[in-house]
Amino acid sequence: MRFWRRIRRLSLRARLLLITTALLAAALVINSVVVVVAMYGPLRERADGQLRASARLMALLPPEVIAKFTPPVRSTAANPTNSDLVKDVYAEYLTADGRTEVVVGGGSGGRTADWLRLPELNAGAVAERAGRVFDVPVTGSETAWRAVVLPRDETDPSKGSVLIAGSVAQVQEIADRAQNTCLVVGGITLVLLSGVGLLALRGGLRPLRSIEETSAAIAGGDLSRRVPDLAAPRTEIGRLSAALNGMLGRIESAVAARAASEARLRRFVADASHELRTPLAGIRGFTEMYRMGALSGREDVDRTMDRIERESVRLAAIVEDLLLLARLDEHAAGATEGSTLPLHLAPMDLRTVAADALHDLRALAPSRPARLTGLDGGPTAPAPVLGDEARLQQVVSNLVGNAIAHTPDGTPVRIGVGTAHGHAVLEVADHGPGLSREAAGRVFERFYRADSSRSRTTGGAGLGLAIVHSLVTAHGGAVSVDGSEGGGATFRISLPVADC
Repeated sequence: MRFWRRIRRLSLRARLLLITTALLAAALVINSVVVVVAMYGPLRERADGQLRASARLMALLPPEVIAKFTPPVRSTAANPTNSDLVKDVYAEYLTADGRTEVVVGGGSGGRTADWLRLPELNAGAVAERAGRVFDVPVTGSETAWRAVVLPRDETDPSKGSVLIAGSVAQVQEIADRAQNTCLVVGGITLVLLSGVGLLALRGGLRPLRSIEETSAAIAGGDLSRRVPDLAAPRTEIGRLSAALNGMLGRIESAVAARAASEARLRRFVADASHELRTPLAGIRGFTEMYRMGALSGREDVDRTMDRIERESVRLAAIVEDLLLLARLDEHAAGATEGSTLPLHLAPMDLRTVAADALHDLRALAPSRPARLTGLDGGPTAPAPVLGDEARLQQVVSNLVGNAIAHTPDGTPVRIGVGTAHGHAVLEVADHGPGLSREAAGRVFERFYRADSSRSRTTGGAGLGLAIVHSLVTAHGGAVSVDGSEGGGATFRISLPVADC
């Protein structure tokens, strides 16, 4: 357990190198064992075959012939097998009852090879062994000896048998040399491959170090950092880098959006506070004047009450607009089950709200040329939608009121309605001073006014177009403005066409 705890404390590179080296060492050891075992078996079979061949030759020849050419000396020179694997050969002729008859090279009667601990080799034992090679212990030595015994005449066991034994130390020496060679070569290979593996791991883990450095920089506040492309896109490192860069991009966007949202919230609170404070300050001032007795006559009191009423109505309108925007924001962000969307959708035609808007426009500004047309300037066309008629009338009224408030008297206004590209479209176009590019991009922001001063001569609180945008978005549509400085402005509402 302590060993594994120490292993887990190592770095990833160290653990990978340790595991790879251990697996490589195990593979080299297994390979060495397999090579030695595979070599040892055939060598011993070859030595056994040489012993059998020599025994067959001895069984065919008389003892006198063999003894004449081979001295009875325990030496590599006394090797009747003529083998390069079997050394220090000992051979003898045995009687049927297992006694030594002739030791190759001279002598008879009694066993000469006392250092060989041979088993009982009578006729029955010889027949049982049937020419199989067997191990023979050697007194005072660990050298391996092998022996084989054959009958001199298979048809007449009474003629005795022949025995030949030899040292197979040469086979063990060859196997040992092969084993030592494998260990040396394997050790050198292990060292070299470990070094190569270390270099490969350093290069392979370089992208991870880059990812670590990038993460540290991001944790320090640099959200613009990205993981460099140090690996192919289809590799694990490449896919990890792509996933991290995608995640970092979303985090940066989320943080930027949060910062922008907080900035908008601060600006909204400041603007709302200002818009609400102005009528409240007026109401409070008028009430202070009344309490202090500064309003001496009935006419002054009536005029003051009228101002208080107007400021109260204005204050209530601002509060209603803010509440409507808050409810629309709640719906756009995913309203909870307890919230209700302030829309009552039903099939309708935008020509209805366009006609009402034209009537309001002529009532509010009789001196302005106003007309109701189609989108191309021709006759109006049907524009069926699924919408809340009262809210859409509010949208168009805000657009008409915006055109009246921001264009000089007598400026023509056109209201167009029809369908285009599968959408019902209503547009309010004027030929006033138009909008700058910056104003066109911010005109739907809350409390934004192209005139940055707080004067009320160019409009109200700056919530009208924000309400237009939120209401149209709640209907699943879009609102846009085309404006160029000095060329007028066209506000365009686009809603999905309904199958009525």
